[in-house]
Amino acid sequence: MSVRTLPLVFINLGGEMLYILDQRLRAQNTSEDNSEKGVWSENDRKRVMNDIVGTMFSKTFMDELLKPQQLYSHRTLKTVLTRLAHASIMRLNPASMDRLYELMAMAFKYQVFLCPRPKDLLLISYNHIDTIREFVKDTPVVVNQVDETHRKIIEIYSSLSDGEFQLLRQTLLIFFQDMHSNPNGRFALSTSGPVPRGIDVPGLIRTFDSKGREVRRSEFPPGGSYSSPIREGCFDLHGDRVIRLGLNMYTVNHPEETHTSKAPSVKTDDSPNLLAKEELNLLARLMGSMKAEKQPTAEIGFRVNLFTTDQEEEEAGTSCGADESLFGVINIQAMQDQQAATELARIAGEFTEQEQPESPGGNKGDDLLAMMDDL
Repeated sequence: MSVRTLPLVFINLGGEMLYILDQRLRAQNTSEDNSEKGVWSENDRKRVMNDIVGTMFSKTFMDELLKPQQLYSHRTLKTVLTRLAHASIMRLNPASMDRLYELMAMAFKYQVFLCPRPKDLLLISYNHIDTIREFVKDTPVVVNQVDETHRKIIEIYSSLSDGEFQLLRQTLLIFFQDMHSNPNGRFALSTSGPVPRGIDVPGLIRTFDSKGREVRRSEFPPGGSYSSPIREGCFDLHGDRVIRLGLNMYTVNHPEETHTSKAPSVKTDDSPNLLAKEELNLLARLMGSMKAEKQPTAEIGFRVNLFTTDQEEEEAGTSCGADESLFGVINIQAMQDQQAATELARIAGEFTEQEQPESPGGNKGDDLLAMMDDL
């Protein structure tokens, strides 16, 4: 297992989360002065992006994240990302956060599957960072945080060998192997297009003699229409990444995620893609509508709902909490008298005495969660 996988997983999943939240906030942006109840204004959207990105790329948090360590479990990562999503005025209930995490994980898993070569995982990560930087371009302090993290990632990962990148990719595949899209979702893996850089176009067998001289050539059907590799993307702080994977696919005019070879003799079919329509409909159903409401706090807070209706959200929350219903619930009523206060103090003392000293190692992710609480 690679000990350099966690930073890339966090940045790519965090980037996908920001894409989804930005799309939902823009969809409900119909009031510039926030005069309409339950409507996200443009200022609200920018504030949410700045708060989340500022917390995500804070120096102390990233210094801890970039240390060599094993990859966290899905449960721990979802907890960290939930804290991250709640770093602003926005709130997600557990059912909506579960749905959001599924969308994030499936998007990144799809990108890992389509990644031409292991090293290009960096280009996917850089596409996420570039887009995140664009979200907060009007806030120089946050942009500097993103740039500083980007420089550290370049410094750490530029020295990795091809074998280490392959191990990193295998670690990612193991991480995603138990996560599956629902029965209506499909991964469209292309069998055509440019081959990865450094790879020959399949279809040719060359035979050499004992002295290394080529003596015979034969061809075989490769099973697809492949072409020569395209130019390599830029691995610097700024530049053309070439690869489209990792860009915001929720924008109106999102770019192609893969390069495909188009033979001139093939006639272009302008008829609508039914499968693509179904995929978009599925995504719309998964994301659902967003509802914002006023919170009884000192400032206005908003709740984001990723389900179609409130009833569906409640049913999902009920199913998620089914296991909790198996346990008894104790209701404690604190009375303002001496006897109740004494009893509560005795109970609290018993809990203190029974507490065990925390193990030096602690659970994975505890340090990051503690840091996020302090930010």
